Amino acid sequence: MQKGSIAARLFWLSSAWLVIALIATALLLSDLYSRALERSLVETLNFNLETLVARTLEAGSPEVLGVEAADPRFNRPRSGWYWQISDPDGGLFNLSNSLVGSRVPELQAAFDEQNSRTGIARDAFGTRLRIVERKVSLLDLEFVVSVTGNLDDIASLAGQFRDQALIVLGAVGAMMAMMSALVARVALRPVGKLARAIERVRSGSAKKVEGSYPLELTPLADELNELLRSNTQIVTRAKNQVGNLAHGLKTPLAVLKNEAEGKSDSLSLVVASEVEKMNAQVKTYLDRAQMSARSAIIGSRVDTVKTVSRLIRVMQKLHCEKSLELQVPEDEIIWFQGDGGDLEEMVGNLLDNACKWSKRNVVVSIGSIKDSRQGNVIISVKDDGRGLTEEEMESVLERGVRLDEKTVGSGLGLDIVKEIVDIYGGSFLLQNREDGGLCATLKLPLAK
Repeated sequence: MQKGSIAARLFWLSSAWLVIALIATALLLSDLYSRALERSLVETLNFNLETLVARTLEAGSPEVLGVEAADPRFNRPRSGWYWQISDPDGGLFNLSNSLVGSRVPELQAAFDEQNSRTGIARDAFGTRLRIVERKVSLLDLEFVVSVTGNLDDIASLAGQFRDQALIVLGAVGAMMAMMSALVARVALRPVGKLARAIERVRSGSAKKVEGSYPLELTPLADELNELLRSNTQIVTRAKNQVGNLAHGLKTPLAVLKNEAEGKSDSLSLVVASEVEKMNAQVKTYLDRAQMSARSAIIGSRVDTVKTVSRLIRVMQKLHCEKSLELQVPEDEIIWFQGDGGDLEEMVGNLLDNACKWSKRNVVVSIGSIKDSRQGNVIISVKDDGRGLTEEEMESVLERGVRLDEKTVGSGLGLDIVKEIVDIYGGSFLLQNREDGGLCATLKLPLAK
């Protein structure tokens, strides 16, 4: 997935949310499990406390050897599971085997209405204990029964559960993240299909966006088709208006020109001069409008190699004393995204200039630069002439400028090339070659 794509954003957002949610879930489950273990511990301690109280009452004295808890953990030293029976002043009557040589830590809390109390403390070995105590009266004797359980064991079990929960939920999260990435790709597949349909329209393989799309994308496809239809209508209307303008101006200018011809008075000379200027201006802007209209037609493309090869054959006949060479990549068709007439206009002007100013050789090379969006056609025309100075390089692209008045031409060729290149959003570069001569390079849009 590309950085910044919708699929990538969905993946990272869902992954981040899954990480937060699953960690929170693991911690919550661990806390619930720890509380459940502690409740179970308290219930176990109360059960053993009731057992000790009942056996003491049955025996009639807390010092009888038969008074003991049945849980074997009360027989293991330093287990944290202890019981003892003592008087209110702290004197011992009886205790568990696990408590021999020690005693249950004292609690500071007061007994409640049921003569019971509970608390947490540490034994002599540093083990955290849950302590449950009850005050019992037997005849004239009052004694306290204390039972403890190991809280560190519960914390260890809760920690193991938390680690296992994180591992299991981490695996679940990874699978869910993979699923979210797969779902994002599948859900966005129609967007890629729509992009390919638009690309076919742009490259000239189709006239409109075709195919069936989900409910969310269907309005977009319909709007694109409507935009294409509107664009075609606008281009057609513009071409018609250009033709109408040319036809409407042609007759009045011709009348003015005829009236002024053959007369030598100052007014006729002024009219004739201004009519020529008007004709030139009208032709210039009509040509520009026609070029803009042609380049705005979506889907037009031309085989660059075939077009340039045809131009080279024509130039070879016009300049038979010059040697023209074409260099193209093997087994590759390079399509120019635009009108064939515009390509002929640009390359033809460059070839004509190169043949006029070269000593002997003219080399034309064609290549392409491809990327994921819009590639470029690269056309270079090289000659072995004298090249251009810096001043000439700056002025040669100005309309009507000619470096040599003796050479046939109007000085409009390079200006026309630059205008057409600008219309297509390309670039035009003139450079002096290291071995002498000039290199003119066109960079134009590439059609897939």
